[in-house]
Amino acid sequence: MNMQTITIKNNQSVPLASIPELGYGQFMEVNTDLLADTLDRHCVNYYGVVNGKHLMLICCIADDIKHVIHLSSCNVLPTEVLPSFTARHLCFEKFEREIHENFGLNYSDHPWLKPVRYPFDRADKQSTIANYPFYSINSEELHEVGVGPIHAGVIEPGHFRFICNGEQILHLEIQLGYQHRGLEKLLLEKPDLSQQVTLAENIAGDTAVGHTTAFAQIWESLCGFQTTREIDYSRTIALELERIAIHTGDLSALCTDIAYQLGSSVFGRLRTPIINFMQEWCGNRLSKGLIRPGSDRFPFTPALADRLSQVLDSYEGDFVEMNAQLFSLPSALSRFERTGVVSQEDAAAIGAVGMAARTSGVIRDIRASHPHSLYPELQHEATVKRHGDVYSRVQLRKNEVMQSIGYLRKLIAELPAKHETSELSSPGENLFTLSLVEGWRGEICHCAITGTKGELIHYKIKDPSFHNWMALALSVRNNEISDFPICNKSFNLSYCGHDL
Repeated sequence: MNMQTITIKNNQSVPLASIPELGYGQFMEVNTDLLADTLDRHCVNYYGVVNGKHLMLICCIADDIKHVIHLSSCNVLPTEVLPSFTARHLCFEKFEREIHENFGLNYSDHPWLKPVRYPFDRADKQSTIANYPFYSINSEELHEVGVGPIHAGVIEPGHFRFICNGEQILHLEIQLGYQHRGLEKLLLEKPDLSQQVTLAENIAGDTAVGHTTAFAQIWESLCGFQTTREIDYSRTIALELERIAIHTGDLSALCTDIAYQLGSSVFGRLRTPIINFMQEWCGNRLSKGLIRPGSDRFPFTPALADRLSQVLDSYEGDFVEMNAQLFSLPSALSRFERTGVVSQEDAAAIGAVGMAARTSGVIRDIRASHPHSLYPELQHEATVKRHGDVYSRVQLRKNEVMQSIGYLRKLIAELPAKHETSELSSPGENLFTLSLVEGWRGEICHCAITGTKGELIHYKIKDPSFHNWMALALSVRNNEISDFPICNKSFNLSYCGHDL
């Protein structure tokens, strides 16, 4: 710790008062200087908390090499006009837009100060989704194409506005914020832990394990609870099964988008036994009900280990064969290769995380940089691709599925011994804590603050999609508009994870 920041580990609680409070000028210098190296450090969260008449800004910068998170804070008046972090580092742009939208804080030099979510309690009620200020170009040669917010398929609401020159995309702007769920506020209003954890596992339906693990780790950190090996074991298995299931489903969808029916059918079929195993384990194919703070509700038994081994044996051969077929098919490769490219420079500049980062050569994986559960034991190494195109994102899914299968086989070869689990105590008073989890899509970050009685007084959620929608917008530039579906599916970002 120095006078400018306090450093914590993942899932560590500290007194809120121990986070250094800086003047805004110093606050900006410290945090933008920390990001002088955008490959080894990145902003995991930056947000505002009402503090009387002031707004307390909390910035969390992760050092992925030293495995720590730098925390600092600043109190400002919401009526102030401040210089923006974004003018120095683009990765702050959406964080500052959200602060502006929620609290009315203005920035003098933010390049893109637009609404993010249109929450019900936003500062400017006159700002509505109907009058969103889309970027436009006045030209007789260019035209605009709008897609959504009601889509042809079963998909959540989001609007995509393309500026095109013929079939070539020059610019894409993505407008979200249709769902208005108010999840962060609901987490504070619900007094019962069972209600709160149910909300957490519905943050993003395809990432129930990832988000619920983050919530559970937050609560355990606040209570000073030490997880047993059985708890960490179950969570690690569940996270890797969720990764396999979604990656496999995405490979099916990508094959659908290029009209490769065999791949669509086979990958779609292979997803089913994975999620069906989750139902055998905990009674729900999406793993809802499995993860709970301070407990292992559904211990992983020898019978389940045998059953999972059978599922993986049946799955792996077909998965390998189908990938061999896909990656030897010229028509598939011609659609995937050099389509939807995001450069390493752009991925680092926007603060991309998870798959979107790793397919562009940015090594960003919480399982290695800020590990939790049994990942230190597995000595996880991130799978990285360098070309940043759809092909890289398809390859990464294949490689990560095979890596996850290896982890699962290693884990089920030796089940943990049973230990007595202690009861959760009450959360500590006036604490701040932060939890990072590598979901299948990428880095999940939950932050929490408790009050004078240990009650939750602030809860902040960040899905990896919050970072990565900009990567999709950049990926389609100079591509044909017919390539948008495979670009979009190659990221498979979350609407509901964004629209909290």
